[in-house]
Amino acid sequence: MVQIRQSTIIDAPIEDVWSILRDFNGHGRWHPAIAFSEIDGGEPVDAVGSVRHFRLADGGELREQLLALSDKDFRLSYCLLEAPLPLMNYVASIRLKPVTDGNATFWEWRSEFHPPAHRRDELVKLVTEDIYQAGFEAIRNLLRERPAAVPLQARSPVVAMTPSAAVPRIASTIFSGQAAKTRAILVERYGGPEVLQLKDIALPPPASNEVQIRHTVIGVNFIDVYCRTGYFDLLRPPGVPGMEAAGVIEAIGSEVSGLSAGDRVAYACPPVGAYCERRNMAPDLLVRLSDDIPDETAAASLLKGVSASFLLHDVHAVQPGSVVLIHAAAGGVGQLLVRWARHLGAMVIATVSSDDKARIVERLGAHHVIVYSRENFAEAVMRLTSGAGADVAYDAVGNDTFGGSLASLGIRGHLVSFGQASGPVGNWDIGRFASKSITISRPNYAHYTDTPAKLSPHVERFFAALRQGVVKIEPPRRYSLSNAGDAHRDLESRRTTGALVLVP
Repeated sequence: MVQIRQSTIIDAPIEDVWSILRDFNGHGRWHPAIAFSEIDGGEPVDAVGSVRHFRLADGGELREQLLALSDKDFRLSYCLLEAPLPLMNYVASIRLKPVTDGNATFWEWRSEFHPPAHRRDELVKLVTEDIYQAGFEAIRNLLRERPAAVPLQARSPVVAMTPSAAVPRIASTIFSGQAAKTRAILVERYGGPEVLQLKDIALPPPASNEVQIRHTVIGVNFIDVYCRTGYFDLLRPPGVPGMEAAGVIEAIGSEVSGLSAGDRVAYACPPVGAYCERRNMAPDLLVRLSDDIPDETAAASLLKGVSASFLLHDVHAVQPGSVVLIHAAAGGVGQLLVRWARHLGAMVIATVSSDDKARIVERLGAHHVIVYSRENFAEAVMRLTSGAGADVAYDAVGNDTFGGSLASLGIRGHLVSFGQASGPVGNWDIGRFASKSITISRPNYAHYTDTPAKLSPHVERFFAALRQGVVKIEPPRRYSLSNAGDAHRDLESRRTTGALVLVP
């Protein structure tokens, strides 16, 4: 048995906090992990015994039952009935108390459950951080953003959502045996490419704030490998990998504006779930495709193009005359970096693993190409720059090249480590970097793209570069959706050049 207890202080009156938490169906409007929720059978939201059925942002479906609720004591408790994770015998409770020194609220959230031993740490972390800590912060934000003139206790009582044509009924579609379905690559446990299995999964109608997309082409990226293996926790089994695709909108939720059925769109963003024929998702980070951008081009390049944009312009602003070292230059992002850095006026030194890849990168315009499997690339860079070294090194290889990248840099050089295809770089003594005043960046894609305001400039810059011929997208290697495992094997073995896509 695992017992978890988390508490916090909310800077708001207890009545305000309680008015939100006592709504057993209200978590869909404040918890970031919840995409949609409804009460089974239209029961009141504060009725002991009522069951809330909700969908997580990553597509997981859960059912929880209200066990007790006391307005007098500001308490409620609930248990988990169904979930995609092994949170056996999960029971949780929420308790509020007024803070005597000020008009604030003490909030305690505790739970207990029986996890499998091999997943204990993972599930404890999920409950502690992704549920409780995220919930605390979400309530703070909700209260902070409320209109000052409209105190929460003065609002109309919260009532159960009545199912209607405009409100998707997840319960009926998932558990009645009549669910709409779609084919998807499902990861039921972390592991090698063999865990990528084609399955039929339920697909409810889009929620009021979602659209449903029929994918035409799906991008394959190395981040999908990290999700499959569990190195990144963007995917928790069972889940569908993939963060990039293009397709057509087929259905729209009642609250979505600015998009229509039939619109061609693409995306390159979390949550994961792109390896499927159809999916629902929020429209915020969708990119509408113009007629001159084919679906295959968008699916093969949007994530890579946006990445190249912020790597070359934001993480390190490449200037005319800069000396730029680019590893894995024949790969998807690498090819874009070579062409784009050359266009920006940089001297481009590229590294590859074979002569065949060297010929590809030479055609892209690299000034110098080093086959690092037979030549010490750090020594080569120093020779090519007469000992000055590179101004910036873009390194997505990781363990195999990190040390050499440091050695290749000149005074005040900048190492941009944006991947670890050969493994994590390990621990380094940063004191050694002082000898050349080296700086290191470890950019996270989401931190540059998680809002429309952040994403749009990169999309516009990339599509403009594509239209002007600054960068080119070669026809990607195509795999059927069912052969996603083969795509991952080829990607991990570094047998590929350019982009890979799946075709549903």
